[in-house]
Amino acid sequence: MCAHLLDYDLIGITEAWWDSSYDWSVGMEGYRLFRKDRQGRRGGGVTLYVNDQLQCMELHLGMDEEPIKSLWVRIKGRAGTGDIIVGICYRPPDQDNQADEALYRQIRAASHSQALVLMGDFNHHNICWRDNTAGPKQSRRFLECVDDNFLLQVIEEPKRCHAGPCSHQQGGAGGECEAQGQPWLQ
Repeated sequence: MCAHLLDYDLIGITEAWWDSSYDWSVGMEGYRLFRKDRQGRRGGGVTLYVNDQLQCMELHLGMDEEPIKSLWVRIKGRAGTGDIIVGICYRPPDQDNQADEALYRQIRAASHSQALVLMGDFNHHNICWRDNTAGPKQSRRFLECVDDNFLLQVIEEPKRCHAGPCSHQQGGAGGECEAQGQPWLQ
């Protein structure tokens, strides 16, 4: 499989569309699986595979009751280094302000660790990361959350891995800033 060939430690998937009927087929040898399926409707679930060689545990930031799809895992740092918090989130395009604020509270809680890696599909396609600008109020509020928690955009274009022998495709053709719309943060 592609993950083993490229020696990934983490693999995050958003909009997994999984439910309990997939339990038998979604595991990968050499990886521990964490997932949160979207209840009551299709799509929107989040999944994180962590290399078995890494000591890790799922975190519950005290906010599981809130209507957002996010998953948080603490990875034990090697000797002399701190732990890393990894978060993966899916934000539907039509998410309301209350759910957005719940997500921002989780990001704020997770960002208190020494290191945070945040990835996902936040559906803020109108953020220009180069200029640090955004259009609608919800996107501007997300950008404020990123800045307030000292997060740094490291992936400048959407990355998608399609089924098959590791064929990567860059998405989001169009204007320079639109191609940067799917944030992966560190």
